[in-house]
Amino acid sequence: MKACVLQAPAKVESNPLQYEDVPAPEPGEGELLVRVDACGVCRTDLHVVEGELPPRKSPVIPGHQVVGTVQKLGKNAQRFAKGTRVGIAWLHKTDGTCQYCRAGRENLCDSPEFTGYTVNGGYAEFIVAPEGFVYAIPRGFPDEQAAPLLCAGIIGFRSLRLSDIKPGGRLGFYGFGAAAHVAIQVARHWKVEVYAATRDARHQKLALELGAAWAGGTFDQPSKKLDAAIVFAPAGEIVPAALKALRKGGVLVLGGIHMSPIPSFSYDLLYQERMIRSVANNTRQDGDDFLGVAAEIPIQTHVRVFPLRDANRALNELKNDAIPGAAVLRISH
Repeated sequence: MKACVLQAPAKVESNPLQYEDVPAPEPGEGELLVRVDACGVCRTDLHVVEGELPPRKSPVIPGHQVVGTVQKLGKNAQRFAKGTRVGIAWLHKTDGTCQYCRAGRENLCDSPEFTGYTVNGGYAEFIVAPEGFVYAIPRGFPDEQAAPLLCAGIIGFRSLRLSDIKPGGRLGFYGFGAAAHVAIQVARHWKVEVYAATRDARHQKLALELGAAWAGGTFDQPSKKLDAAIVFAPAGEIVPAALKALRKGGVLVLGGIHMSPIPSFSYDLLYQERMIRSVANNTRQDGDDFLGVAAEIPIQTHVRVFPLRDANRALNELKNDAIPGAAVLRISH
């Protein structure tokens, strides 16, 4: 099969992914072989490719926003029939036995596996995954439109939940890429007022088109104090600015898997019961709940499509904020 393979982490400007032939995987017990039809390009992929996330598998095929069709069932796999359209996300597998899994917090599992990081992912024509961690994709979403829902969408949804925002509340987004452009649609569906702070004028324009009450530069102060804010950009220097925008008792959620160092700041910014929370991965329940809401709205993702062989170009454009919305690889067979 054709795949884009990362032999060793390197800056994306060096185009480190190699488009080549590799053996197609075979499903093990309880696994599915899925023909990949589309795979979203996520900022986490960028962290994997550039080594900001410590290498866990080398070589590795990145990609964890997979939409495809079940081609083959492993032994005892029976949850999905052959020919079913399914999705595969970041959380590939958990041990199911640690204290976090037993408490319904599998996103914090002690021994997790991650698609496109610790196991091969979706920048390829085929992928295998445990059937219990595979999602049914709601009807009505074309493959390329559905792909960003599987990480950008799910993580944005979990971030919204952790912000504890209520209908009528004011919510800030810092960074307005793939996750934020989906999350704003959920927030507006929940009757939340959204304020978007992002450095790129194209992203500010998209935020306003999607219903933001205000859009400005990353370090501009919103016109009103916020009840909560989510930092989607992986830039630690945003944290003090976001805290400054919060009202008393406000919640700041850090929605990324990686962030540059957070500078020191005055305790006054945190005082009066403001709270900072991080988001770690997601549970399968997050995914199921989000996909239900996405179909109810329905979410409209803004995507730019690239062929699989152009994965390096997609990552370079993502790094340079050249993609309003989300990038998606279309896999041709």
